[in-house]
Amino acid sequence: MTHSYGLKKGTRSKFAKPFRGHGNISIRKTLQTFRRGDFVDILVDGAQHKGVPFQYYHGRTARVFNVNPRGIGVSLQRRVRGRYVEKRFHVRADHLRPSKCREEFVKRVQENDKKKTEANKKKQLISTKRQPVLPRGAEVVKPNATVFQNPKAFVEII
Repeated sequence: MTHSYGLKKGTRSKFAKPFRGHGNISIRKTLQTFRRGDFVDILVDGAQHKGVPFQYYHGRTARVFNVNPRGIGVSLQRRVRGRYVEKRFHVRADHLRPSKCREEFVKRVQENDKKKTEANKKKQLISTKRQPVLPRGAEVVKPNATVFQNPKAFVEII
């Protein structure tokens, strides 16, 4: 019998639930809120067969552009023959999770704002540019005393 050419071909392990992670979909996943502009990670939940995106998008990060009662519209850039094309599609909320890709950036912006307000109070100019990690400073190793290591005398065992 020939193999099928369906949309979900070759997804046996990709869409499988993890070890000891089988069972019903948690209500928390279904009821999570998404707003337009949020970044989300697309991770297909094998227990929910409705609203499944195509397997290429599993593990990708996208941006929410539309919110409906049963579907979340997401868009991302997909490479097609050497160029990037915007792809837009709707997915169930069970297959999405909020992405952590902007956490570090948002945290850095908040820290920079605090630094700027403190500098403005002191009437100083500061640079908020990130500096690369510089090489470590040179160190000179000086031993306390010179230790000579000579081989021990060979003793024949009879």
